Amino acid sequence: MGISQPQNLSTVPEERQRPYGLRVSLLPGDPFRKLLGAEWHRLHRYATAAERDAALAEMSRRHLYSRSGDKPALRFEKVENLIESRGV
Repeated sequence: MGISQPQNLSTVPEERQRPYGLRVSLLPGDPFRKLLGAEWHRLHRYATAAERDAALAEMSRRHLYSRSGDKPALRFEKVENLIESRGV
């Protein structure tokens, strides 16, 4: 699908393949599931496995301003599009 108003873009989107991804979803007991729904997830795409792994390390780390008992309430799952990455 194309961009309806391409002149409004601040940067031109890259047309490269991004076969490696991270699926971020909520854990089963998370109260946000009532707001977002049980099937909510977000998919982040990356061009290389190294970029994906670096993003995973950054997303899943304990943040500087977290309280001592806080734990990440997200599930991170590595995904790969085999057709783009390996030509399978």
